Amino acid sequence: MSKLSFNQGSPQFIPLSTYQSYPETEMLARAQSFYEDMKRRKTIREFSDSPVPRAVIETCLLTAGTAPSGANHQPWHFAVVTNPALKHKIRIEAEIEEREFYDRRAPQEWKDALAPLGTDADKPFLETAPYLIAIFGQKATLMDDGSAVKNYYVPESVSIAAGFLISALHQAGLATLTHTPSPMGFLNQLLQRPDNEKPYILLVVGYPAEHCLVPNIQKKPLEQIASFF
Repeated sequence: MSKLSFNQGSPQFIPLSTYQSYPETEMLARAQSFYEDMKRRKTIREFSDSPVPRAVIETCLLTAGTAPSGANHQPWHFAVVTNPALKHKIRIEAEIEEREFYDRRAPQEWKDALAPLGTDADKPFLETAPYLIAIFGQKATLMDDGSAVKNYYVPESVSIAAGFLISALHQAGLATLTHTPSPMGFLNQLLQRPDNEKPYILLVVGYPAEHCLVPNIQKKPLEQIASFF
């Protein structure tokens, strides 16, 4: 069954029964608590090979699936990789693209911007981490009868779902890395995804290595990221 047919025959509108309101003091406390917890999140590049329960990953993917999307088409697919041989193939292909990027395509300005983060073309974490999650956006949804239904606001929808997923994984006690080798078309072939799908992010998931180091960087303060009118 295609995902666009799951609610056929359902009422067009139903009463909102899931909303939970809070007193203002609790609202602020909850917002502050969530901010403090998310502020602990760090992108890492040194992963442990310790296994992660599949049920945790599945539940976090369900959270990602609750994200809003254009016309509720939910134009995403999460290809989850744990097979060591397949992770090795992904690393090989990703490093080919990364070497091309660092050696030929990236302007010096971009290299200078990346320098403080210590990144290079070597991606051992693609084999070390227990999970790789390739996040695909679907330009169209393929129906059971072979027809295709166009999806809307695909980049925006996939980006929101990816944010939900990263937050859920952090809340579960896992670390992540948003890896974006460019181009990423090799993921379609290796993961057997159709041409109507475009890979957006290769999310690396697991526990930090025992002596994991992260760049000492800061986030912009509120006055630099928001305006109130």
